[in-house]
Amino acid sequence: MSTQPEVEVSYDVGNEFFRLWLDERMNYTCAVFSEGDTLEIAQHRKLTLLADFARITDDMRVLDIGCGWGANLEYLACDRGVRDVHGITLSRAQHEEIERRRLPRVTASVQDYRTYEPPCRFDAVTCICMMEHIATPSQARKGAHVSLYREFFRRVHCWTRPGAWFALQTILRARVPRDREDLRELAWGTEHIFPGGIAPRLEDIVQAVSPYWEIMEVRTRREHYQKTTAAWLERLERHEGFIRERWGSQVYDDYRRYLGACVRAFARHYMSLAQYALRRIDADGVAGNLGIGR
Repeated sequence: MSTQPEVEVSYDVGNEFFRLWLDERMNYTCAVFSEGDTLEIAQHRKLTLLADFARITDDMRVLDIGCGWGANLEYLACDRGVRDVHGITLSRAQHEEIERRRLPRVTASVQDYRTYEPPCRFDAVTCICMMEHIATPSQARKGAHVSLYREFFRRVHCWTRPGAWFALQTILRARVPRDREDLRELAWGTEHIFPGGIAPRLEDIVQAVSPYWEIMEVRTRREHYQKTTAAWLERLERHEGFIRERWGSQVYDDYRRYLGACVRAFARHYMSLAQYALRRIDADGVAGNLGIGR
């Protein structure tokens, strides 16, 4: 699992920095585009699709794992009117932004999922590109990553009521670059922008969900993430002068390099993205109880 200092390298550069080049709600994950969409419209479509995957209705208690700056929390509470929404993140800067938004019927906490003790069982769960922080590159090389993912799915199972649905979105490792420069750039981004994290493969998720969740639907979005990262890069470049003055040239150069590598990685099939609709398996004895009240 990425440590809190590693997560803060990734997300605590500055809330105003990310606000410059993300969409207006600060989604830092793949959007779902239709022809002619702005980034804002495409991100809203993504959130709608995932809420539908999780079968979320306004009378539910919903948990968002790895809630970022609160884009999905805001969507669930304000756009869909969900009565009780909770988010957890390891980033203190992201939590500060959520608190600043003063969202109705929303609570959030700075919390490691491995020690999280939810106050109730949830009716539905979302998790948007947080699983990339569960296993380290070293653990993946040793083959320990699938068991870590399975333990994550077990915990989420314990936090939910029978009949719950889980909308999951993950970046995917796909094809290993044969071009040395591309391989070097991907490795650099992992080390400098997202230290301690690594994306799973599609087959890792398929293997790890059992016996806790049933995969009901999967959609891949490689081309959508290429378009998302290209939009981020264009917005970053639009603010080059201000970023260099406010945060320094190293920050601008690093993020321009990283986003350019992302665009190439999705274009060349090195990386992809998947969205999953998971349904809780309610067979007796399928998971241990974490002592959560009803």
